[in-house]
Amino acid sequence: MGMQADLLIDRQRLKRHVTLWRAGAVLAVVALLGVLFASASKPAGHVARVSLSGFIGDDQKLNEALDRLRRDASVKAVLVAIDSPGGSVGGGEAIFASLSAIREVKPVVAVMGGTAASAAYMAALPAHRIFAREMSITGSIGVLLQSVDGSELLARLGVRGEALVSGPLKDQPSPFHPLSPEARAVLQGVINDLHDQFVRKVAVARRLPEEVVRPLADGRVFSGRQALALGLVDAIGGEREARAWLAAEKGVAEALPTQPVETRGRLERLLQSAATTFVKSVVSEWLGVDGMRMLWQP
Repeated sequence: MGMQADLLIDRQRLKRHVTLWRAGAVLAVVALLGVLFASASKPAGHVARVSLSGFIGDDQKLNEALDRLRRDASVKAVLVAIDSPGGSVGGGEAIFASLSAIREVKPVVAVMGGTAASAAYMAALPAHRIFAREMSITGSIGVLLQSVDGSELLARLGVRGEALVSGPLKDQPSPFHPLSPEARAVLQGVINDLHDQFVRKVAVARRLPEEVVRPLADGRVFSGRQALALGLVDAIGGEREARAWLAAEKGVAEALPTQPVETRGRLERLLQSAATTFVKSVVSEWLGVDGMRMLWQP
């Protein structure tokens, strides 16, 4: 009797274990099916939104972020939202190179806000398609080098600048004396070369003959509508139109979420926002309300 009781207890215990294992297996299958169903019902990947605003400089964090987007398989397309009056030649060239590399592996679209001029226009060039508002301010294809000659003011104050240089062009330009004719010629040659590079970038990216681009590259700005007529942008619209184009032409579903790419800290963003507000208020006082609206609001 004792052995039969023990066997009965063992059988009941084994039965409970088998039941628990079966229940666990069923739950695991249900959970797996749930995960697979959720994965199938949700769109895979996202569209990265890169914001270019304010002064465009040689931003190492931004360049690294763009390189990560190029290598990230979950990024199905890159949308570049631009609202910038421009910046340095090196900054525009760096973004141009990074977006050109992304373009080789996934779609890139650029959307111009109120302003996308000079280096900001250069940054838009690698995009497969450039969208602008009708009243966006763009163009300004050119290169600028400015210096201040304060020699007369310093002379009146009794201040004289001295410089020890290895050659006559080392301290050119300088606020302590005017440009020499030789220095002016050399610096103008540099500006001309940089300008030629900019013109060639526009001609190649926009598939326009260089002789067509060069008359437009005298530094003037264009409205979005003018830029469209000249072939400098592809379409009038904003981010909604850009997403629709990506879906229709590149197979990037509109259901995919848009994920912002942030390369600056909160304090840096607040400082830039404050600086932008200050500049706008100063320009508003200088131009008046109507002029302010034309420059800053598309």
